[in-house]
Amino acid sequence: MEAKVRIPTLCHDEALSPYGACRLCVVEIRSGDKTQLVSSCTYPALDGLEVRTNSDRVTKARRMVVELLLARSPGAKVLRELAAEFGIEEPRFKKEDEDCILCGRCVRACAEIVGANAISFIGRGASREVETPFRKESNKCIECGLCAFVCPTEAIRLEEAGKVRRIERWHASKEMQQCKVCGRYFAPKAQLDFVAEKSGVPRETLEICETCRQM
Repeated sequence: MEAKVRIPTLCHDEALSPYGACRLCVVEIRSGDKTQLVSSCTYPALDGLEVRTNSDRVTKARRMVVELLLARSPGAKVLRELAAEFGIEEPRFKKEDEDCILCGRCVRACAEIVGANAISFIGRGASREVETPFRKESNKCIECGLCAFVCPTEAIRLEEAGKVRRIERWHASKEMQQCKVCGRYFAPKAQLDFVAEKSGVPRETLEICETCRQM
């Protein structure tokens, strides 16, 4: 049963496995005489567990997380909205010019939903980032756009110009499929090849856009 308690999060998505990267969903739990902060998305719900979702300690921790993320990505709309919610006008930390907050949603979506594994985390510590192998166009990327769809900060952008779709962040450029009925370019050919291979559906049946299929 849902408790209908709002717990803010950035890295969580119901379609993806719990990850606990952003730490925005921290709650305070009590075990005996001790309390601790844990990420609610990864901590198991147990009988008798006492959980505080809005204590002073929780609010302070979440506020710090938002402030750090805002300093990293000051231009992100979702972070500015969270900052306003927590009463943060300007972060106390040095501002960076990053748009990726390393939440991992794009990496998990590519691996768990698409099954392409075209991107991953590289580096450690302050050098950690999401990239393609060797920072070159990955032959596993089908430019389906799911990574851009799940990104909370809009750090990943699709660009379509005629018969080409680009995702500059992944150094990717793929030719689009033209609908055999209306002539509109509607999906990357690599994506349709991937779907045909995985599903066993004949490739030629995928060469009609959704709009024309419904006519």
